[in-house]
Amino acid sequence: MRKAFVAGNWKMHGSKASIMTLVSDLNSKVSEVGAIDIAVCPPAIYIDFVSRTLATDKISIGAQNMAIEPEQGAFTGEQSVAMLKDMGCNYVVLGHSERRAIYGETDAEVAAKVAVALSSNVTPILCVGETLDERESGVMEQVIATQLDAVISEVGIDAFDKVVIAYEPVWAIGTGKTASPAQAQEVHAFIRTKLAGLNAAVAEKVIIQYGGSVKPDNAVELFSQPDIDGGLIGGASLNADDFIAICKAAG
Repeated sequence: MRKAFVAGNWKMHGSKASIMTLVSDLNSKVSEVGAIDIAVCPPAIYIDFVSRTLATDKISIGAQNMAIEPEQGAFTGEQSVAMLKDMGCNYVVLGHSERRAIYGETDAEVAAKVAVALSSNVTPILCVGETLDERESGVMEQVIATQLDAVISEVGIDAFDKVVIAYEPVWAIGTGKTASPAQAQEVHAFIRTKLAGLNAAVAEKVIIQYGGSVKPDNAVELFSQPDIDGGLIGGASLNADDFIAICKAAG
């Protein structure tokens, strides 16, 4: 049976003061959550501060991005996977729609980053998803399949037993819109079925999160779907009460 996993993506939000308050609240409330995996992904500059402020082993730390280069070097402004691991990161979010849309990351670049993360035993949270235009024009499955195929070609299907997938309908990120539980389940099932065509055992075990305006009032219904194994949470992860409520729903 798959263990639910909820990760908070703080994006470019936070200050030392606000993070201290948030993490202190998480420290005191996380004991209310059942047996699920939990992670928070702060901006890179605050990873060490969060690590030192967390007082619980129930919450892991992840990064929001990393360099494509596998080794350290003259790459100003980048963070290598070795640096993230040195700071205690167990996870790294890769291929988020904002990285793809704003910074032009390609499927091939995302796939290469997944390979680099796996080589250092850092778990990639691989984001896939479609825009509203792609959904309405009927190419949603093709878009998601192409995103997955790039990674499968790079690392092989067997490696997906160490990859978390996050389905994020781009049209539902930060917009307040949410895919209905049925819509989300349909895509999660498509992803799992696609992987099963290559390796049924891996497909059965892979964690597939939903990301797209998850809130306490819709989390229970979303997470009750058979192929939804938790969530990649944006705005709601910046509020300890909301994030804990979502984690409890996943449990």
